[in-house]
Amino acid sequence: MSTSTAVAEGPADELSEYDRSLPRKRVAAGVLFFDGEGRVMLVDPVYKEPWEIPGGAVEWDESPRDGAVREVKEELGLAWVPGRLLGVDWAGPRPGRSEGMTAVFDGGVLGPEEVAGIRLQSEELRAFEFVGLDGIRERLIPLLARRVEACVDARRRGVTVYLENGVAVG
Repeated sequence: MSTSTAVAEGPADELSEYDRSLPRKRVAAGVLFFDGEGRVMLVDPVYKEPWEIPGGAVEWDESPRDGAVREVKEELGLAWVPGRLLGVDWAGPRPGRSEGMTAVFDGGVLGPEEVAGIRLQSEELRAFEFVGLDGIRERLIPLLARRVEACVDARRRGVTVYLENGVAVG
């Protein structure tokens, strides 16, 4: 992911001087997949602790929606059509991380055949598991737990939420 002060990848030399002077934010896309019991899929990354939701950094010249599709294909081996946007979360800087924006999309309910077809990318993920909402806070960092809970609620209500640090604003 890019830092807030530089463009990490792409044709930076093609940007206007004004564009180059603007701050940069990390952009990520995540997906909430559910099983038939309403539990949320969490994934266990090999490169960090603790668990996460499927998704990751949006690349240069890639929309958050396209980034979500690419990440799901890479991480889970699923060809998937994104559902609606559930929420956008701005997360302020914290130790070791610059500020960033994350778009969370509805992955829908995965049936037994789709779950059986998951092929984890071994360089990125150790495991996946469907977890009830009562277990989310045990597996995720507080920021991500709040984000997931807010987006699950948005899905239930049929709305899209704007969040700051996982908390609905407005």
